[in-house]
Amino acid sequence: MKGRIHSFETFGSVDGPGVRFVVFMQGCRMRCRYCHNPDSWKINAGEEFEAADVARRALRYRAYWGKDGGVTVSGGEALLQLQFVTELFTILKNEGVNTCLDTAAGPYENTEAYQEAFDALMAVTDLVMLDIKHIDPKQHRSLTGISNERILKCARHLDALGKRMWIRHVLVPGLTDDEPSLRALGNFVRTLRNVSRFEILPYHSLGAYKWEALKIPYTLKDTRPPSEEEIARARRLIGV
Repeated sequence: MKGRIHSFETFGSVDGPGVRFVVFMQGCRMRCRYCHNPDSWKINAGEEFEAADVARRALRYRAYWGKDGGVTVSGGEALLQLQFVTELFTILKNEGVNTCLDTAAGPYENTEAYQEAFDALMAVTDLVMLDIKHIDPKQHRSLTGISNERILKCARHLDALGKRMWIRHVLVPGLTDDEPSLRALGNFVRTLRNVSRFEILPYHSLGAYKWEALKIPYTLKDTRPPSEEEIARARRLIGV
């Protein structure tokens, strides 16, 4: 099976436990206003690779991973190429490699057929890093272009599976930092028994130049990164 890939990172340090080989899949249906890789949105772009070829490429760096590292598949949105990721992770698990899925779960479907395929992926996934953009459905749609209903259902399904999860939340001043939403996010996360880590990711504009290059209006030009005090406040409100 072939997958469309945006890029690779050979020594990722913020994409799961330890040092990781990161595969950034091509294609995403979300249109997050702060996305730092808008060039990964287009579905039929990127370079095609077979899963076995990607696994061989990753395994060249195995000596650097240590006991905690491994391979992370990110995006774009990795779940748009669910079967490819399943094949890749199956190969890696047969090699004893730690596997991590970094996803916003937008493509998740609450149907028997989809969940069967999703659960097959989870069987070869050690950790899911789930990015919850906003807990409020309307504000989530304004921020990303879609509702968060499927994302929250995916979180609950992962909890039912007992799959280890990290939750990620991008803190954007004026967009994702209001007190009611942060408290509601914390309340939701506390209903999940399988969350071992919560990460607050400070907004940055390092990818804004890509929007300009692609001639896509960047609506957060005047938005500043959150201060250390604002990050600490968010942690208190979320309760992490």
